[in-house]
Amino acid sequence: MSGSCGYKLFEKSMQSKILSRQTLLIAILIGFVLFLALFFYFTFQSSIQSSPASLIENAVVSPKQEQTSFGQPVRLKIPKINVDAVVEYVGFAPDGAMDVPKERTNVAWFNLGTRPGENGSAVIAGHYGWKNKSSALDNLYKLRKGDKVYIEDDKGVIISFVMRENRRYDPKADASDIFGSNDGESHLNLITCEGVWNKDSKSYSERLVVFTDKE
Repeated sequence: MSGSCGYKLFEKSMQSKILSRQTLLIAILIGFVLFLALFFYFTFQSSIQSSPASLIENAVVSPKQEQTSFGQPVRLKIPKINVDAVVEYVGFAPDGAMDVPKERTNVAWFNLGTRPGENGSAVIAGHYGWKNKSSALDNLYKLRKGDKVYIEDDKGVIISFVMRENRRYDPKADASDIFGSNDGESHLNLITCEGVWNKDSKSYSERLVVFTDKE
């Protein structure tokens, strides 16, 4: 019996030790978890307190950059030469050149290119001496450096441009630079005819281009 009782007492002793070890391990594990929780909590609080307020604000409420959108042009106004013309929209003519306005008193914006006011070169053309009648840009040649040109868009916004220079081109010359610009600025280029009328080609001998820059 004593052996048996001794065995039972030994078994209880081992169970007690095992339970004690389990309790100790659980206590250690809980303590470790609490330590990690406290460590990360104080580390997080410290990082917030040491961060500049401006960086936190910028990260949360940083506004998006506003994009200015210009409307489509509806009128061209040049007070110096008494122009107040309706703007038509044109693309390419059958011969591959920029088309022209249907009405002699109107002007035409090349709507496959830049809108007036946007970065780049917007292009508007108008008639000159059309069938011996007054046309929209008969007096474009009178403009001088510093003269103002205005575009009214379909939103009612008036965009102001200032003449920089004028150039004359042969009708067959490469004038692709009129339609493009990569200087990051906004330009408006006005085109009309000038010179001597050629009955055979039914065209004038020169093209006058007035270059303007947005104010």
